[in-house]
Amino acid sequence: MVNGGISIIGGGNMGSALARGLVAGGLAAMDLTIVEVDEGKRAVLTQEFPGSTIVAEVVACTNAVVAVKPADAVAATRAAVAAGATTVLSIAAGVTLAKLTFAAGPGVAVIRAMPNTPALVGKGASGFSLGDGCGATAEALAIEVLGSVGLAVRVDEALLDAVTGLTGSGPAYLFYVAEALIAAGVAEGLPAETAEALVRQLFLGAGMLLAESSDSPTRLRENVTSPNGTTAAGLAALAAAGGHGAFVAAVRAATARSVELGA
Repeated sequence: MVNGGISIIGGGNMGSALARGLVAGGLAAMDLTIVEVDEGKRAVLTQEFPGSTIVAEVVACTNAVVAVKPADAVAATRAAVAAGATTVLSIAAGVTLAKLTFAAGPGVAVIRAMPNTPALVGKGASGFSLGDGCGATAEALAIEVLGSVGLAVRVDEALLDAVTGLTGSGPAYLFYVAEALIAAGVAEGLPAETAEALVRQLFLGAGMLLAESSDSPTRLRENVTSPNGTTAAGLAALAAAGGHGAFVAAVRAATARSVELGA
């Protein structure tokens, strides 16, 4: 475990998910601080994290996780450093290392990360980038925090917008596919509740198979696709409708938007 405890600034969905992951991973309650301005949320967090420090303002800290809205990330970084933080990890979308490093000032290790919403169930996919002042200790902090809720992968900051477009926005693409499949099932005569139950299980089963199999996605697809069978017919229809290209375009558009937000 990283020394000095961890202060999470922002007790919303993602901040509280990280807190849960850290505690489940072995972080002592006394080593966790959550800063949350909303009084009602503080009350809920106090119940969920007994023994931890739940406060309205940043208090003395060594390692800070900035889990606030992008517009508040710079101010939260400054507050953390003023309270003694020597390492700051931000999950604020689009806020660049340059902006965060300028706000932190000299001598502070700054990390920028992009998790995604499956972190709420401990199955997140996060990319992170290290600032110039980061060493092994800072990287260990990033892996500990982000890895507590799923996969954490280090990338150059130039690629973090692509991570945002791929896995940051990716859950919405899959939910969009789920909506479409449910509608398609209903169009073929299935009751809506039945179609939704089947699609939910489809995503669960296929996702687990993809995650746990040593086969590539291509191989897994081929295993399901008999020549001239039903799956082959369905895949041909998807290809004719531009299915592959649509996902490429979605990731490209989301990546471009991430670049714009960080400009």
